[in-house]
Amino acid sequence: MRVTMFVCIAVGIGFLSGCSDPHEDAAEAQERAHDAETKVAEERIKLVEQYKVCVKEAGGDNQKVEACDSYLKAAEALQ
Repeated sequence: MRVTMFVCIAVGIGFLSGCSDPHEDAAEAQERAHDAETKVAEERIKLVEQYKVCVKEAGGDNQKVEACDSYLKAAEALQ
């Protein structure tokens, strides 16, 4: 009985260790990190574009330009 239980546990551990592939896990983690970096870069570009539009619409009004700085600060915070 003990031998049968030991063999079953050993076979189970063998199957579980065979299912795990560290290279696939690392590749997936790297892909997720790359996707996150891409999203951050896209968000920064979007914020900079909003800043440019805001400044253009503000014209020479310094108060409005200062209000537009929130877009620029948010883009800088994403670095």
